[in-house]
Amino acid sequence: MTADKQTLDVYAARRDDYVRTMDAQSDDPRLTAFIAALPRGAHALDLGCGPGWAAAQMAEAGLTVTATDAAPEMVELASQIAGVTARVASFDDIAEIDAYDGIWANFSLLHAPRADMPRHLAALRRALKPGGLFHIGMKTGEGAHRDALGRHYTYYTAEELHALITDAGFTPFSSHTGTDKGLAGTMDPWITIAAHG
Repeated sequence: MTADKQTLDVYAARRDDYVRTMDAQSDDPRLTAFIAALPRGAHALDLGCGPGWAAAQMAEAGLTVTATDAAPEMVELASQIAGVTARVASFDDIAEIDAYDGIWANFSLLHAPRADMPRHLAALRRALKPGGLFHIGMKTGEGAHRDALGRHYTYYTAEELHALITDAGFTPFSSHTGTDKGLAGTMDPWITIAAHG
């Protein structure tokens, strides 16, 4: 399963607004740390890449980048970035084994239904090389609901997310929390976790 049709339709309709929102937040110290931790030429997956702002920075730093998104409108943008191989793919389409040195799942898996999350994380663990680097960003909270734009979100507490990642075979080693304004205009709390495979 991946983001539902209503969520994908919002990203298609608001593509340009989303690009502007992401451009305003493109200076991410966690992305800088992720890139710095990988050797030049390492293969990174940008899962749910959106317009490709993170993939672009990875490619510019010398990483080999595969970028996936379920929204064709986003893949179209990401595919125009030099050094980025972009393809339309749902979370269930990640079936590689030991393929990536790093996986960047930054605020993408929050669109997946709760029941599917263990399966998605297990697939990402298999796709990551042993000892590889995994980054996940999620909005924090409880339950699941649609935002003002109609996008579906599943929320987790920090404890729940740590447990899910650990159960999938990752070893978390750092986390950060904060609050930011997204496309819907609300201030939402979030957490990012870095882990080894």
